[in-house]
Amino acid sequence: MSNRLLHTMIRVMDMDKSIDFYTRHLGMKLLRRKDYPSGEFTLAFVGYGDEDDSSVIELTHNWGRKEPYEIGTAFGHLAVGVEDIYGTCDKLAKEGVKIPRPAGPMAHGGSVIAFVEDPDGYKIELVQK
Repeated sequence: MSNRLLHTMIRVMDMDKSIDFYTRHLGMKLLRRKDYPSGEFTLAFVGYGDEDDSSVIELTHNWGRKEPYEIGTAFGHLAVGVEDIYGTCDKLAKEGVKIPRPAGPMAHGGSVIAFVEDPDGYKIELVQK
């Protein structure tokens, strides 16, 4: 077996809102979810394919957290390829998803992209496939 990226973990304030965003809005599947009462946290894994052969996102909810997380200046974004970026952005806008950078060509040439935000403010780059 060769090395590969297994998952990227992000901390979320509301697990249900985050699962809804990644599954309903971005079309991922909820692969698994488990509560860890002794540690007071919940993990959920979402993605487009099975964890055995696809990279996924690990959503981590710490039960006692009251303040939103700081995204920080080092984190950039997650990227998702979409078939119809303009239609996807229209659908997301109608659902109230924040779109800080609407769909359009990159400023210096290249792909057609957009940036949306998940419920915790993580940036998701949409890339036209």
